[in-house]
Amino acid sequence: MDKDKYIGRLLDNRYEILEVIGTGGMAVVYKARCHRLNRLVAVKILKDDNLDDEDFRRRFHAESQAVAMLSHPNIVSVYDVSTSVMADYIVMELCEGITLKQYMEKKGILNWKETLHFAMQIAKALEHAHSKGIVHRDIKPHNVMVLKNGSVKVMDFGIARLISRGNTLTKEALGSVHYISPEQARGGRVDDRSDIYSLGVVMYEMMAGRPPYDGESPVSVAIQHINGGAALPSVLNPNIPGGLEQIIMKAMAHNVSDRYPSATRMLADMDEFRKDPTILFDYTGLPLDAAMRVQNPTLVLQPADPVNKPDEEQTTGKKSPETNTPSERRREDSSRRTPGGNTGRTPSGVPNHKPRRRPSPQDEKRTRMTTIAIIVCSLVAVIAIGIVLALALGGGFAPKKKMVEVPNLVGKTYAQLPAYDGLSIMKEERYDDSVAAGTIISQKPEPGTKVTQPSIVVVNVSLGPAQNTVTMTDLTERSKDWATSYLNGQKIGLTVEIKEEYNDTVADGYVIRTEPKADAKLTQGQTVTLYISKGKKVQIAAMPNLVNENVEAAKNTLELQQLDLKIKLDEVYDMTAPAGTVLATTPGKGEKLKTGQEVILKVSLGVEKKIVPDMMGMELNKAKDMLKQLGFKEPIVTHVDSDQPKDTVVGQSLEKDVEHEIVAQMTLQVSNGSKAPVTKDVTLDLKGSAKLDECRVEIKRDNQVIYTGKVPKGTVSVVLPNQTAAGSVVYHIIINEMDGWDETVLFTANG
Repeated sequence: MDKDKYIGRLLDNRYEILEVIGTGGMAVVYKARCHRLNRLVAVKILKDDNLDDEDFRRRFHAESQAVAMLSHPNIVSVYDVSTSVMADYIVMELCEGITLKQYMEKKGILNWKETLHFAMQIAKALEHAHSKGIVHRDIKPHNVMVLKNGSVKVMDFGIARLISRGNTLTKEALGSVHYISPEQARGGRVDDRSDIYSLGVVMYEMMAGRPPYDGESPVSVAIQHINGGAALPSVLNPNIPGGLEQIIMKAMAHNVSDRYPSATRMLADMDEFRKDPTILFDYTGLPLDAAMRVQNPTLVLQPADPVNKPDEEQTTGKKSPETNTPSERRREDSSRRTPGGNTGRTPSGVPNHKPRRRPSPQDEKRTRMTTIAIIVCSLVAVIAIGIVLALALGGGFAPKKKMVEVPNLVGKTYAQLPAYDGLSIMKEERYDDSVAAGTIISQKPEPGTKVTQPSIVVVNVSLGPAQNTVTMTDLTERSKDWATSYLNGQKIGLTVEIKEEYNDTVADGYVIRTEPKADAKLTQGQTVTLYISKGKKVQIAAMPNLVNENVEAAKNTLELQQLDLKIKLDEVYDMTAPAGTVLATTPGKGEKLKTGQEVILKVSLGVEKKIVPDMMGMELNKAKDMLKQLGFKEPIVTHVDSDQPKDTVVGQSLEKDVEHEIVAQMTLQVSNGSKAPVTKDVTLDLKGSAKLDECRVEIKRDNQVIYTGKVPKGTVSVVLPNQTAAGSVVYHIIINEMDGWDETVLFTANG
């Protein structure tokens, strides 16, 4: 697999690209490190396909800057936006978790508590974004991250606006077709309520285990959204609470005006349901209540109030305790403001709704009676309507779908097309030398075809004559796919020819050179040849025998193979081979070597050296342990008479604080502690060196000064203290004449 060209690069001298963590239709997402703040981030880099589209890049930057203003715990934060020659990218918060889609695939149908937990957080994110004038346009489980702590974060705010430039149903929009609103499917105007519809679909899928609409093709799914009529989620999951089902279906209302007018209003109902999961809402004007009562007979329903029975407030002037909650006061105030009495709608036309109180046992009995009556009446009405339809249509209870004839759109100007009842127009564009720009060239289905409502008509719209010539751009070091896509996008019928060859400097899969070269004029139908690198040519040779060779000579031998090998050294101490000697190789002698392969040379550092510590005055066993830990051999021990305590080291053969090879064997002189110290006279003959009448003499034993003084010229006698009778001691005698001449004499005094 080709290495991603951004891996290892440093963007704007700040963001180090580490690895790919996701790929989408318009961008690739990488994990990166911000060196300025020393934190991990996510970097979304615009794909190469869009780099030459200046309008797209401008909108990419503008949208990203707008989203960067959002700051909410349920929205992935945008830290930075950059539009440069190197790359166009967004720097975002790195979220560790999985998408809601992955979570749903893993768990299947979610329970209502999880559904409400996730949905309320998504709604809060929408509430914040909508307050800033930003519509997401692509709410789906794939764009919601579930973190390890159970919180969610919504991603890609504002990005969906970039995908579609007009009000047509584009191919890119079909990628999220299971969650788009009817107005998006028709290519109509999109506002906050489109996001609310998509959130309702996501909730539907969480509770039902599948989205409300599905089909063999994206277009068929889009048509179902346009047509409406999804089954209630309780058909698929009877355990869904009635109040939550009402919230979902109100959010998914086919008509925009029947949905929640804002995420805030939807959050209010979700919060009411959270406090009381048995609650049912009064959405006047929506045909949900009756259907839900039939499908959820176990739900507790509030019986309708008698029409002529005055309530407590009317008779006493006091408000009933059940209507004392803030939410009910808001709804009650809304009903008072409705012209003409309480019609169930606010002046804005939004359906009014209010939670119902928990019924008493007497109410439950009346409810059951009322429900049975409603069901019986409903069944009678359905049978009667079916009979009437059967008679009117000549048999069969299901009404036939309305058919419409596809009009002839060829030759018309796309921008001036009127609205066609039951038809949505999907635009595709291409160059055409004979058709003016903006004019429809062809259509599917053909004119005159009978189709059911609603349906989609795909039209090909002319971009006008293609340019006769274009200027060849520099494609070197571009990927093969990018270069091919760029040339095909010139719309002058270029033929792209691919030739591959080995190259030592250009990465595999990238353009080495082109024919014609950059800045040449390309004409209609011309052939452009792309020379694509296959990377370095792989050559094979046998591994030479390098054991016992000097490491530098071994490196030279490998370089003569001309395989651009990667040589690594594994240096180890060795007591048998001199430093710099090759002990072993990987691969071994005779094995195959390939171009660019790694070769490991195991090289001797020679015998290890360690600094010898000062052992004087140390107890013998402690001295032995110290030498063993350093790697030295077991020392040779000699015992001498000394005034020091028994088993105390009084002499060592290796000089202290100096590096010695660990193979060197130390001799330790250890005190017997058996004799008292004596003194010894030592005669020094200074005749040969003395020029003056007297000299200064300094005598050292084991680097310790034991005597200093002035002596006359000639043979003198010096008393050396602490000299034992047995053995011998080496003394360093420094003779210093008054005129500055020095001489060092090694003198051995026998006991």
